[in-house]
Amino acid sequence: MSLFGLGRNQRTFRPKKSAPSGSKGAQLRKHIDATLGSGNLREAVKLPTGEDLNEWLAVNTVDFFNQVNLLYGTLTEFCTNENCPTMTAGPKYEYRWADGEKIKKPIEVSAPRYVELLMDWIEGQLDNESIFPQKLGATFPPNFKDVVKTIFKRLFRVYAHIYHSHFQKIVSLKEEAHLNTCFKHFILFTCEFVLIDRKELAPLQELIESIIVPY
Repeated sequence: MSLFGLGRNQRTFRPKKSAPSGSKGAQLRKHIDATLGSGNLREAVKLPTGEDLNEWLAVNTVDFFNQVNLLYGTLTEFCTNENCPTMTAGPKYEYRWADGEKIKKPIEVSAPRYVELLMDWIEGQLDNESIFPQKLGATFPPNFKDVVKTIFKRLFRVYAHIYHSHFQKIVSLKEEAHLNTCFKHFILFTCEFVLIDRKELAPLQELIESIIVPY
């Protein structure tokens, strides 16, 4: 059974998050599942007619968090402090951790520690009702898109690390098609709503161009 179907050891990196229950989350989730099922990822990322942009960003942010969480969860025995003492995406790119609150000055940490801190930070954002409101009709904060952009920028770094440091392992596990599909969906959504600055995408620029150019 596929690793990403959790047959291997039935564990993810951390528990799966669900979309805000009181929002249009369930309705938008059905729309996402239906459009993803059609196989047209470019259509699947578009804002559905008449829907609120913030609601759409919120539901998809939870989804992409879960996807990256699941992907990384299959690599935790290979992505260790010994194997990955720094969080890198190839020789030119090293990521240091800062959350702007507890850690204001970026610190060097191992890749698994970086991902752990990152997932904790994202969960804190998703669980904060003043940022990701749970109730139907609750208003999103004025800086909501900025928060989403930061989440996406940091989730991209996990993809960049997986591709640069663990792709051969993904291939040996026969999961590269799943990884590529998840990343393609993530990048098309990112481009549709301009969520990550171009310079941040540099570590995977060639791969991204191969996703976007064919259209």
